[in-house]
Amino acid sequence: MVKTTDYIYVMEFKLEGTAEEAIAQIEEKHYAHPFETDSRKLFKIGINFSNKMRNIERWIVKNN
Repeated sequence: MVKTTDYIYVMEFKLEGTAEEAIAQIEEKHYAHPFETDSRKLFKIGINFSNKMRNIERWIVKNN
């Protein structure tokens, strides 16, 4: 998680998973729940890394 004066970024990283799984985990485990009443803009970011590519394979950003 990264918090700035204007934004909150809740991130989940997967290795050889999917960005969709990462977003689902953020939702299912309510990682962003403590910040839902915060006035800052909230972003949920799911990132998947590929072992083969040795880089980010896909990412998804959701904002509330």
